[in-house]
Amino acid sequence: MTKVDKSSHKVEAMFNSIASKYDSLNHLLSFGIDKRWRKILIRELSKLHPQQVLDVATGTADLAIQLARYSKSVEITGIDISAGMLEKGRSKVAKKGLSDRVKLKQASAGSLPFASNTFDAAMVAFGVRNFEDLSGSLMEIGRTLKPKAKLFILEFSKPVKFPFAQIYRLYFKHILPFIGGIVSGNKRAYRYLFESVMEFPEKKDFVSLMEQAGFVGCTFMSLTFGIASIYIGEKQAVQ
Repeated sequence: MTKVDKSSHKVEAMFNSIASKYDSLNHLLSFGIDKRWRKILIRELSKLHPQQVLDVATGTADLAIQLARYSKSVEITGIDISAGMLEKGRSKVAKKGLSDRVKLKQASAGSLPFASNTFDAAMVAFGVRNFEDLSGSLMEIGRTLKPKAKLFILEFSKPVKFPFAQIYRLYFKHILPFIGGIVSGNKRAYRYLFESVMEFPEKKDFVSLMEQAGFVGCTFMSLTFGIASIYIGEKQAVQ
C-alpha cells in the first residue's frame, strides 16, 4: 500500500469538505458504537478529576461535549486544523450551553499554542492516525501536560480473529467508502479512513511510540473485538 499522504493542508481540506456530514455519518457507519467507546475514555479520564483538559484533533467537539456534560467542573480546550470542523463544533457547543467551559481553537497537534505544564489531562479521539508527525505531536502534547498528568487516546485498530477480521476489512475497504462517498460527496475521504487505519502502528507498537515520546506506564485496552483501542500514558514527573 502506498504511504498515506498526511500533509496538514491535505488533511485540513479533506475534513473541511465533509464537516457538514461528519457526525451523522460517523454514528451511522459505526452503528453508534463510537459513542460507547468515548464514554469509556471519559469514564477513565474522569477518575483523575482534572480541571483543565486538552482535546487534540477535537473535530466537531463530540468528545469535548461528552466530557463537559459528564463532569460539571472541567474546562476543555479543543484544537483542530480544520476550520470547517471547528465551525460545526462551535455551533454544537453553543446549542448545548457549554461555551463557557468548552473553547475551540484552530491549531496543529505538532505546534500547540499553549505554555508547557498547562493541562491536567489530554485526550484524542480518532485523531492521532492523522498526525503528520506522529512522534513529534505526541511529544508536543506531553509538553503541554503537567507532570504526572495523563494522555488518553481512542483510535481504530485492526481485529485479527477469524471471521471478524475479514468482515471488518471488507466493510472498511469497500462498503464504508461507498456509503460515505454517496452521502458526503467525498468517497476519497472515507477511503483515506481505511488506508490510515491500516497504516497506523497500533497496540504494542503505538505504546512503544508513546514511551519514546516520554510517557510512562503506557497501557492499552481493546474494544469491541479489537475494532478500537484506548491508550493511556502518564507524563513523567519532574526529576
